[in-house]
This record gives sequence, C-alpha cells and structure tokens, in this order.
Amino acid sequence: MISELKASARTEGFARRKAAHEVRGDCANRATDHLLSYVAGLGAGLVISGFMPIRTEIDVLPAMNALHGLGHRICVPVIIRSGLPLSFREWMPDCEMISGPFGAKVPAEGDWLVPEVLIVPLVSFDAQGFRLGYGGGYYDRSLELLRKKKPTLAVGYAYSGQMGEVPVEATDQRLDAMVTENGIIEFTG
Repeated sequence: MISELKASARTEGFARRKAAHEVRGDCANRATDHLLSYVAGLGAGLVISGFMPIRTEIDVLPAMNALHGLGHRICVPVIIRSGLPLSFREWMPDCEMISGPFGAKVPAEGDWLVPEVLIVPLVSFDAQGFRLGYGGGYYDRSLELLRKKKPTLAVGYAYSGQMGEVPVEATDQRLDAMVTENGIIEFTG
C-alpha cells in the first residue's frame, strides 16, 4: 500500500536529513549561491515563495534575504485549514512573525500573493524530481491549483544527502528543479 511505503520512506528520509543537518558546515551558503544562480536565469521582479525552516530543514533564510534584496517579492506558505491548498503571505526580512501550524512562523500581516516560483522544503527527493514531504499534501494541492492557472515552478531546497527513494502516486506534483549545496538539478518531461 502506498501510504505504508511513504511512511517507511519518510522515516528513512528524516534520518538522512538529520545526519546531513548534523554535519551541515557551509551547506546553506553554498545552496544559497546555487539558488541565486538558478533564479537569476528566470527574470526580475518575481513573486517567490520561501519557507520558514523547522526542525532539521536546511536554512533557506539567507537565500530569501538575498532574493528580497534583489527586488523579488517574497512570501511564505500559510496553512489556513487542513485539506486546503496553501495561501501565501508576503514576507520581508524584518516583518513581525507569529506562530503558525506545525511550528513554522508566519508573517503577522502582509499582502496575500500568488507565487510564480515556490522554494519547497522536503523530507527526501529522487532523481526523477519527486519529493516526499510531511504527508499533509499541502504543496501537492497548491502546486496543482497554481499550475492550472499559470506556469509555476517548484524548486526543491535541501541537503544533497536527502536524496533517496520516493514512492509516487498520481496526486504527487513533480519538482522543476532541485537545489542542494552541491548544485542544481533540473528535471524535464
């Protein structure tokens, strides 16, 4: 059954992520450089969704700060209610943050935006561009909805050590690219 396969893969993915996080060194700085290089090829003045890192997720805040400084509008996901797609509230480096669901901080106020690029956290990813998240389906629902309206890029952001087997089902949305401390992987097809 797919749910059991995903649960097992998630357990393995969390262990790989924890191990990578414990020896992270300058991984976030290197990943930031790769992400900035990738986004530079996409254009100027984009609406980009980042995320507030929790637990052992790679720190995306340096990249978000840099992208904001380059003139992009940055937002972060907000869970309005279980089972719904994510909403995205504008984030600025010094904005007031409050506690949101699952321990992630969210902006206390700000415009609601529609991102063109989503920087996506994950538990693990595979060589075909699929990701395994926490199991709530929020990013999959959100990407499906956004992509029906207009082209929307999903860029995974993680440690290279998080690569592993990802069980896939029909509702899973594929990443367009994966950024780690080791570089950029672009997925086609």
